[in-house]
Amino acid sequence: MTAQEEEQAAAGTPEGQGPVEIDEELARHLENKREELFEKFEIPDAFPPEVLQEAEERTEDVRSEIEDEIDERRDLRDLTTWTTDPIDAQDFDDAISIERRDDEIVLWVHIADVTHYVTPDTAMWNSAVERANTVYLPGYTVHMLPPILAETVCSLVPNEDRLAHTVEMHLDPENLSYENIEIYKSVIRSDARLTYTEAERLLDEPETAADVLEDQSVDLAEKTQQVWELADQMHDQRKEDGSLVLNPRRDRAHTIIEECMLKANKAVTHVLMWDRGLEAMYRVHPQPSPDEWSEALQEIQDLDGVSIPGEAWDDPRMAVNATLEDAPKRQLDKIQWAVMKVMPRAKYMNDPFGGHHALNFEIYGHFTSPIRRLSDLINHWIVHTNDVPEDLVALCDRASDKQQDAEQCEREYKGFLEEVGLDPAAVNNRGIEVVD
Repeated sequence: MTAQEEEQAAAGTPEGQGPVEIDEELARHLENKREELFEKFEIPDAFPPEVLQEAEERTEDVRSEIEDEIDERRDLRDLTTWTTDPIDAQDFDDAISIERRDDEIVLWVHIADVTHYVTPDTAMWNSAVERANTVYLPGYTVHMLPPILAETVCSLVPNEDRLAHTVEMHLDPENLSYENIEIYKSVIRSDARLTYTEAERLLDEPETAADVLEDQSVDLAEKTQQVWELADQMHDQRKEDGSLVLNPRRDRAHTIIEECMLKANKAVTHVLMWDRGLEAMYRVHPQPSPDEWSEALQEIQDLDGVSIPGEAWDDPRMAVNATLEDAPKRQLDKIQWAVMKVMPRAKYMNDPFGGHHALNFEIYGHFTSPIRRLSDLINHWIVHTNDVPEDLVALCDRASDKQQDAEQCEREYKGFLEEVGLDPAAVNNRGIEVVD
């Protein structure tokens, strides 16, 4: 592809279009609205000085500290490992590795070892409990933890040793059941940072890998193909097992990350519950009542150009999956909204029973995003120490309530953007630039 062709291709992408431009007066209106919402939902924007100082101190002399940790951890630096994120991602807190063997598939999901730096005796931990999650508004982010952590010691950047918490899963190649699960502290060294676009290109044109990557290009192209085949199989299996898939047309790169993270989250909570018998921050999602499901399916059936297959009506999740596969693109949002209206809210609970209805998982919890979710941070600590915080029930309630606040804050801010003539999706994808 010539430079001119690449420029033309980029013009059709959010990054190619450049930021959304606004004037200073509108920028002040947006700032005032954010401050109003943060006060309404009790969302602290700025970090206290002691939290920032602590974060600064914990990110000093990184290489020396990692070197001291190597003998106490599993050394995975020779394992082909990479991250895949949006082009504008600022931190890279999860990475994957894969090996296909004669009788098994081994999938490693490596998560930045946040609890090595953020422990219950730190101001950062207390701040994380107060915030409970990162709040994502279009063009603006309120972080759960100081960004310096995510941008340095907890960012799995290429060609740098990093401390990780690894979930190693040995899977049956036929049914993808867990033959063995190991969770342990590790040291990894990422070989590459892929954007979603680059991952797609590696899948389409593996022979051009050298143009995308400087090192390990051929091996990484092969590994990307292997993990895509696994993710595709996991995705199909989830649907067959009754997992609700509201966005069936995602690109391959997103599917890889989504399926690998789901598999790791499920593995961790499987170990916590069945192998260790521990309380943890489980994700419980109740099911709608039969009448609510009937209402949603009837609303979907009444949409123009949409038909629910007759044999699927007995299982609402399977009915929605089947309908989304063949529905006109213009109706996808309406189908998704019909389902979301009747779905109860998922909650964090110390008892997993009741399961996760939408995913159709008997036991599920979060582990793969400790930078942005309190639940994951707590579960990392429980996995590592085999000990449960005394205030676990209160932590579950806190995380559930603050997630609801964050979602409502985001909805109201998006509504305000529309009122002042801005497209929330464009602002979210492209950012904002203030111009004279």
